[in-house]
Amino acid sequence: MKKEFLFIALAALALAGCQSEGNNKPETDMPEWYYTGGKLGTTTTTSSMAFRQPTPATDDAGLGTMFAQGDNIAEKDFVTNASGRQHGLGPVYVRASCQHCHPNYSHGTSVPTGTYNAKDQGNGTLLVVINPATQAYVPWLAGMPQLFGARPFKAPLDPDQITVQWLTANDEHGNTFPDGETYELRYPEVTMPNTAVYVYNQGYRDPDGLLESQGYKVLLENTIGVYGTGLLDAIPDQDIIDQYAKEAADGKLKNGLNPAMWDGSGIAQGGYYKNDPQWGPKRFTYALSRGPLMDAAGANAIWNITNVTRSDRKYHYLDLNGTIYAEYASKDKEVQEGFAEYIAQIDPNNEHPEWRTEDMEANIKEFLTSKTLPAEMSDDEFTQVMVWHRGLAVPAARNVTDKQVLRGKELFSQIGCDYCHRPSWTTGPDEVRDPNNFPVTAQMPRYPNQKIWPYTDMVQHKLHMENDIRTGWCRTTPLWGRGLHRQATGDIYEARMHDTRARNVIEAIMWHGYSKESDAYYPTQQFYNLPKEDRDAIVAFIDAI
Repeated sequence: MKKEFLFIALAALALAGCQSEGNNKPETDMPEWYYTGGKLGTTTTTSSMAFRQPTPATDDAGLGTMFAQGDNIAEKDFVTNASGRQHGLGPVYVRASCQHCHPNYSHGTSVPTGTYNAKDQGNGTLLVVINPATQAYVPWLAGMPQLFGARPFKAPLDPDQITVQWLTANDEHGNTFPDGETYELRYPEVTMPNTAVYVYNQGYRDPDGLLESQGYKVLLENTIGVYGTGLLDAIPDQDIIDQYAKEAADGKLKNGLNPAMWDGSGIAQGGYYKNDPQWGPKRFTYALSRGPLMDAAGANAIWNITNVTRSDRKYHYLDLNGTIYAEYASKDKEVQEGFAEYIAQIDPNNEHPEWRTEDMEANIKEFLTSKTLPAEMSDDEFTQVMVWHRGLAVPAARNVTDKQVLRGKELFSQIGCDYCHRPSWTTGPDEVRDPNNFPVTAQMPRYPNQKIWPYTDMVQHKLHMENDIRTGWCRTTPLWGRGLHRQATGDIYEARMHDTRARNVIEAIMWHGYSKESDAYYPTQQFYNLPKEDRDAIVAFIDAI
């Protein structure tokens, strides 16, 4: 009873915090682009709490308490306990909470030169370890490699052995505008010795030889803000398909469209994760690997980042192969010595005798690869998380009557930035869908028939940058709210682009035109040749939206 009362009190406190900025309703008599999330999805809050506010639709539907409960789950660390509030962290995991990667629900902060600092709050820059010849993830790590282990298990990667250096690239203009103003183009280079890889230290040898020769490549990939995703989920499938068809017909893109997403006449079958045409075009992640929000990045991350199981995912997120970590952890003498104590906590009622045989190696392997693990997150808790996730508002645009901002808005369109950073979409009836058929869709906030302003075409493009994103294909990142990142997180930089390489808007724009093969080369050259006052106006506009 005391535990239940404490939880209700915490939820009420979180809700009060969410609503402390006023009634959260958009102002009246403003231009339509002020309402970035439409009138059902926009908050007027522009403080450090800007990305944490519930949408008006969430409050109007009476979902405020559930939103606060979900917010509480997202904010607090999961723990390795086998019972109690937010238990179940591990046996290996990437981070302990949503807040670790999404400080104040913004995108992650920039990584400084030096040690990777995985434990730093706000470090949302994840590691991507690939075969450079194929661009595929290596089989001996997960797509998002785990950096921590719950005793007696050990982390698949030791983050303390990983270092990041920031190097400088020079474009065809020598990083100098015609009027003499200079800019820098930096990019990260990651060093990871093979001794940082747990299974290598346990004797595993990669059949392709990448691990022994250190022939793999390590990239950085930063998290995106989690606000506004419910609004993107509400865009009709057909409108996104029409956008693909338009860009395919225009022929303006040097690299065309990703064949894994578009087969020339419609949404491609096969390709990335569950690319089932039944669920329409992909919407989420840089790789467009996820479809409807109920099965997208947030629904996935609350499981695979923490390895907290639930009723629809009763298994662990391990390496890409699925068995390599389990095989080598099961042979580890220190893991064997501590496993009996660990499993006694995980399975106190001895419901899984297959984890307690006389063969300790088999016990460990059976546990790590089991598909019938007990659910550690309840269905109610997952519902609360998804109400929160779908209910996060987008901050209203700022300075919408400022002459410099208005001039920047005009130029943004004039030089062609709005081709990929499409300003607005209109949501449909917003029928919430879930490929996993999880029984929570009826309780989600909805955003029917809203004109929203995310500044993305929801399509992937290539920029051909130094140390580029995996595969080179990257979804056009929504620009809404990103100008508030430093205010929300305390980051010293704006941390723009997929790996935080751009410290400000100018650097982000000029990276778009670094290569003549970039899909954005022409608009970038237009920007480059503008007088300084016009460049500054575009920067002011981008910061305002």
